[in-house]
Amino acid sequence: MSQPFGFGIGDDDASSRPGGFDAGSFDANSLGAMLQRLGAMLQAGQSGPDAGGPVNWTMVTDVARSAIVQAKDPSVSDAERRAVVDAVQLADVWLDPQVTFPAVPAAPAAWSRSEWLEATLPAWRSVVQPIAEHMQQVVAQSMPGTTGGALDIEQLSQNLPEQMRDMFPGGLPAEFSQMLAPMLGMMQQLGAAAFSMQLGNALAALACDVVSSSDIGIPLTAVSQSALLPRNVAAFGDGLGLPGDDVRLYLALREGAHQRLFAHVPWLRHRITGAVEEYARGVRVDPDRLQEAMGEVDLTRPEGLSELMGSGLLQPQQTPEQDAAVARLETLLALVEGWVDDVVEEAVAGRLPSAVALREAVRRRRAAGGPAERTFATLVGMELRPRMAREAATLFAVVRAGRGIEGRDALWGHPDLLPGPDDLADPLGFIEASATELDFGPDAQ
Repeated sequence: MSQPFGFGIGDDDASSRPGGFDAGSFDANSLGAMLQRLGAMLQAGQSGPDAGGPVNWTMVTDVARSAIVQAKDPSVSDAERRAVVDAVQLADVWLDPQVTFPAVPAAPAAWSRSEWLEATLPAWRSVVQPIAEHMQQVVAQSMPGTTGGALDIEQLSQNLPEQMRDMFPGGLPAEFSQMLAPMLGMMQQLGAAAFSMQLGNALAALACDVVSSSDIGIPLTAVSQSALLPRNVAAFGDGLGLPGDDVRLYLALREGAHQRLFAHVPWLRHRITGAVEEYARGVRVDPDRLQEAMGEVDLTRPEGLSELMGSGLLQPQQTPEQDAAVARLETLLALVEGWVDDVVEEAVAGRLPSAVALREAVRRRRAAGGPAERTFATLVGMELRPRMAREAATLFAVVRAGRGIEGRDALWGHPDLLPGPDDLADPLGFIEASATELDFGPDAQ
């Protein structure tokens, strides 16, 4: 039987349950080890300037750095750095005639995995913090035996097992809340620490996978700058049977197109983070699932909390509001990727024979669940649909064929000018409907 806060009490099979307690097999050494681990996790959660908040960014950074080091992260060599700079500079030359947005002025960069983490952490704070804050409120309100995030003695009494009800026929005394309040605070601290561990591991996995600053599809640096991760670029090219210079150049073209878009569409960053925050505001946690999951926590392995969170402990329930928020974010990310696909395809036309194979490699990676899909699924429970990127690329190609690159890029002039999910399935209908807003009359050049 699952008890409040995940502790098992007094059942015959208690010793066989994670976190269960069997008085007949009490082991003081095991209890001491359990308390030591709990103390270490709580102490880690209380350190740093963000201690007490829903995300301990000191812990996030430490966990991520440690995982990256374990995965091996050699420094970028001078030769690798020169190769990246040359690729980005050539990419800009090829992109200039195919896009109305100019190249970004910042110098190209070649990052190690650790350097990617350091450069993008501020952006992750702005994306993840609102989600974590809202999730903390929801979990506190959904915790068994609590009301509005505070202990509710009456509710706790109603949830007691029969054995304990006999011990307190009049319900739990009010003084009981003073005894349990620290336990509630401890569980909240453990939850924050578990989320921080999960986030740190997710960012480390991402650092070992992304090939560029923009690979996830959202702006992750305060200043737009083309940056590639040479080690990950080489891993992406493994097995393709293509020259390494071609792989690097193609990814530099995609990176350069992304950065031009991020730099010259000022509302884009806020629109993406706003869609994520909107999703977070619609989160609803199933209290029954929460109580069941907390009953499975093995208190001899506090790190198991992180595993439970990753397996659906805080998996939000789908609501119409969330579905709408996810659809908006999916569409926006698909439009970014689709526009980049069209720009790069035009830039490489007749110049890079391996471009067809590289384009398909990028699409296969996206369809199999690339960095963007895995990141949002891990951090906010969103399952993004990569198929929409190909539809968006088709729409931008149709707009460009009919109205030129100026007409295509003009769609980014305002959020209301961009196509919606239904428009992606009907590019010609979208062009006809948007002709007035964009001044695309029959004589438009």
